[in-house]
Amino acid sequence: MSGDLGGHRAERRPLALDDVSRAIIEQLQEDGRRPYARIASAVGLSEAAVRQRVQRLLDAGVVQIVAITDPQQVGYARQAMIGIKAHGDTRRIADVLTAFAEVTYVVISAGSLDLLAEIVCTDDAQLLEVVSRIRAVDGVESTETFVYLGLRKQHSDRGAHRPDAVVDAGL
Repeated sequence: MSGDLGGHRAERRPLALDDVSRAIIEQLQEDGRRPYARIASAVGLSEAAVRQRVQRLLDAGVVQIVAITDPQQVGYARQAMIGIKAHGDTRRIADVLTAFAEVTYVVISAGSLDLLAEIVCTDDAQLLEVVSRIRAVDGVESTETFVYLGLRKQHSDRGAHRPDAVVDAGL
């Protein structure tokens, strides 16, 4: 598992999630502002115990509590996934891409593309400018742009239901 450290991903040892921690995460995924007292009632713990568990989950990088926006509603009319073929150290290229303000997501992948970078832009002119900057990164051989025409599904509830999660690390 990885944790987010200032925009960069650092490798972390997988943490254990028991059923109660998963239930707490599910509660927070439904409403990240849900009061600890209400979560406590739902999962069968005291408010203080929920507060401690949530803090451990936050400290361990298992969860982040954030506001998720609709890019179009906040002025970003153009979204795209950029597929990148590269040579050299793809981790270095990924690190360079994470510094771009327009890049919201970067993964190193296997297959015909070496990296995927999601970008949000105000318009096509900015999209062109960002793609040009990506193509100029040392090690980038080529790019393929997949412009989003419509968003049909976006979920932020990944991970809470993993039945094969590692067992107990004190969470």
